[in-house]
Amino acid sequence: MKNRKAEIKDYDGFDTTEIIDASKSLKLKDLGLKLPDSLPTQVISIRLPTSLLNQLKAMGSNDDVPYQALIKLILAEGVVKRRKKSA
Repeated sequence: MKNRKAEIKDYDGFDTTEIIDASKSLKLKDLGLKLPDSLPTQVISIRLPTSLLNQLKAMGSNDDVPYQALIKLILAEGVVKRRKKSA
C-alpha cells in the first residue's frame, strides 16, 4: 500500500506533457485492449426474509462456504433442475 501511494505521489509531480499528446485522444483499441462485452458477474439486490437468510448463513457456516456463494450454488442448481423439468 505504501509503495502504491508513493508511486501516485511521484506521478503527481511528474510532467507528462512531453510523453502524452493531449491533442490526440487514444481509445482502448489503439492500445490493443478490448473490454469484455459484458461483465462476468452483475450485482443485484434481493430482499429475503430474515429467517431464510439466517438459515442460509447457518448452512454456509456448517459447510465452511460463504453464504453468498451458497446462494449462487443453490440458484444454479435450481435453474438446472427447472430446465430439466421443462425439457
